[in-house]
Amino acid sequence: MHFSTMPSSDSWQPVLTADSTDAYYWLNWRVLLCAIWVLSSMIIASILIWKFEGSNTETQGSSPESHCPLYEDELWRPCLTEVHPVWLLVFRLIAFAILLAFLIINGAVDGRGIFYYYTQWTFILVTIYFLLGSVLSVYGCNKYLRKVTGDKVAVTRSDAEHGTYAAPANGANGIIQQSGVRAAGFWGNLFQVIFQTSAGAVMLTDCVFWLIIFPFLAIRDYNLNFVLICMHSLNAVFLLGDIALNSLSFPWFRIAYFLLWTAIYVIFQWVIHACVDIWWPYPFLDLSSTYAPIWYFVVAVMHIPCYAAFPLIIKMKHILLSRWFPLSYSPTK
Repeated sequence: MHFSTMPSSDSWQPVLTADSTDAYYWLNWRVLLCAIWVLSSMIIASILIWKFEGSNTETQGSSPESHCPLYEDELWRPCLTEVHPVWLLVFRLIAFAILLAFLIINGAVDGRGIFYYYTQWTFILVTIYFLLGSVLSVYGCNKYLRKVTGDKVAVTRSDAEHGTYAAPANGANGIIQQSGVRAAGFWGNLFQVIFQTSAGAVMLTDCVFWLIIFPFLAIRDYNLNFVLICMHSLNAVFLLGDIALNSLSFPWFRIAYFLLWTAIYVIFQWVIHACVDIWWPYPFLDLSSTYAPIWYFVVAVMHIPCYAAFPLIIKMKHILLSRWFPLSYSPTK
């Protein structure tokens, strides 16, 4: 037995743990049960991906679960037609800049060890989401402006040639009507996958931290600072803001990527600890604990409500916006 030392931020006091590089650490019933939970989730995830996003998908960008394709314009078009796409672009750029700044500050203050945590893994994923979203929004705004300019030119020519008024193709409120829009393709579907994985992981991260780690496992001498609070709240705030603005759908079957994301993190931790005897980033990951199988099972089950929260939020958004803005709300599928 030995004491493991831990970083000052996002961590706890030194804890007494077994030597994880010892073969006997892994050869017991606790590890077997935990491995069953992890491998089962990976198998379920693989089946879902194979079933809904396998080679038999008929339409590129389609979601077989909902029988509705993911269109290119959904990646950058706000859900309210009166809202110009540039506002979604501005929001995503601001979110990316702030998230990146906190990642840099967190790394500068607490060192490279902070990237050992699931929190930072998820924070990086959310940052990538807003980076990719900003790029797609720039593309969408450019396409939007070219469409609007083209429509104005067409209307002007029609008036000059025929001397009669022709209604603009983009409607009275200046918003482009959807027609002949292409499927999202690889980058669009990757963007949606990152969006859904981030949403579930953010909810899991923040719930575990605020409901389990902070009140029960880190009562004594816990270094709760401004950066740590922001790392466990800003990710959710910005994702909720993006959901309020965007037109992305949230198919249920992509919980598979969320399950794989967490499973990959756990396996990464196992590999590291099998090779090096170091501290566990989260006490409930320690396989020497008698309660380890229970902890692993609870966290696995938590994936369902954490992921389900966002479809419910989107459903609430649909109900409220369709009631408040019946003429301009373009619902997600």
